[in-house]
Amino acid sequence: MRYDRIGIAFFASALTVLAAAPAAAQTPYDGLWNVTIVTKAGTCEPTTRSTLTVSDGRVSAPGANVSGSIGREGLVRVSIAGAYANGQLNGNSGSGKWNGASAGVPCSGRWEASRQ
Repeated sequence: MRYDRIGIAFFASALTVLAAAPAAAQTPYDGLWNVTIVTKAGTCEPTTRSTLTVSDGRVSAPGANVSGSIGREGLVRVSIAGAYANGQLNGNSGSGKWNGASAGVPCSGRWEASRQ
C-alpha cells in the first residue's frame, strides 16, 4: 500500500513538471501562409502562388527548395530555389521584395502573404 502511494505521488509530481514545461517553441507567425509572387522586372513567371509553412519560425514547403526564417518581430528572410526574398509580416499578412534569375536573366518583384 505504501508503494502505491509513493507511485501515485511520483506520477502526480511528474505530471506537474510536464505541465509546467514549455511546449515546443512557437513564434507568432507559425502556421500556413498563402503567398503570391509578382514579377515586376525580368522574364520570370509573371505571377506565382504557393502555400508555405512556418514552424518555429522556419519556412518550408513540401517538395520545394525553400529555406529561411521569420523572426519574432515578423522580419522575413527566405531563399526559394535560388531566389531571395525579404520583407515584413504583421499579424495575418505581410509583403516584401524578391530577386532572382530565370535562365541567367535577372528578375525581381514583390510578394504578398496572408495567413490561412
